Amino acid sequence: MLRPEIQLFVDYLKFEKRYSSHTVRAYQDDLIQFFDFLEKKYGEINFKEITHSFIRSWLVSLKELKVSSRTMNRKISTLKSWYKYQLKTGVVKSSPMGKIIVPKMEKRLPVFIKELDIKNLMEALEFSTESWETLNTKLLIKLFYATGMRLTELINLKENQIDYSKKQIKILGKGNKERILPVSLEILTMMKEYEQLKRKQFKNSNSELLVRENGKKLYPKYAYILVNKILSQNIRTLDKKSPHVLRHTFATHLLNNGANLSAVKDLLGHSSLASTQVYTHNTIEKLKEVYKKAHPKA
Repeated sequence: MLRPEIQLFVDYLKFEKRYSSHTVRAYQDDLIQFFDFLEKKYGEINFKEITHSFIRSWLVSLKELKVSSRTMNRKISTLKSWYKYQLKTGVVKSSPMGKIIVPKMEKRLPVFIKELDIKNLMEALEFSTESWETLNTKLLIKLFYATGMRLTELINLKENQIDYSKKQIKILGKGNKERILPVSLEILTMMKEYEQLKRKQFKNSNSELLVRENGKKLYPKYAYILVNKILSQNIRTLDKKSPHVLRHTFATHLLNNGANLSAVKDLLGHSSLASTQVYTHNTIEKLKEVYKKAHPKA
């Protein structure tokens, strides 16, 4: 059972901020870990009495456990949001987070698949045997790469979100923000054929587009395993083999081929250009390669 003050914050994130279940769980886990640490080290403590020294001691313990800067920053962000909420509701009069220094993040470029490798992957998918597993794999890979959707957006995609006449999909993204994604005729045909097969196979089919072999809705781990399996079989050089790699690939290939940064931002459903700009680093790396190969003085 959650501490009452954590439960109130979790409810706020769920019902007022309307964060995804994954994000809410991350905040919740961070706070549980923080308060468990304080209880073990200092005994029972009223959270209103927590100072920056208590928070620093927790961060030091995380550093000793070799926790990455990225994870540390996320945990600090959780506490900042937590104290912002406490200030908003009048529970505390000041936040101890002002004296907490955020560790520098190591720059990590998004992993993406090269265009030739994607071409070979798509060709390999065409020769796969037809079963619900291979149909799901094929549609997942193609939709991720063609639209840049997030994993949760794709597995929750409902049939009524697809507009076949306008060749577009309406997506409900983070914070329940809607966006429209254009879709090619090839992908639309695949989705239509999938829907028809689903109705033949399962009498009471789900409103979601994608289903498992038993007709039930896909869940994140199932989709992750399918994508990971096909990427592992076909692209050996990848460090990561997750659905998110296909989202990174979608964005990188668009920018490499001259797409406007603001347009890519809208397609990905980012709230700011800063989130999208990380993909321009990959574009710059490609330009450096071209320069080294083509310039006589490089």
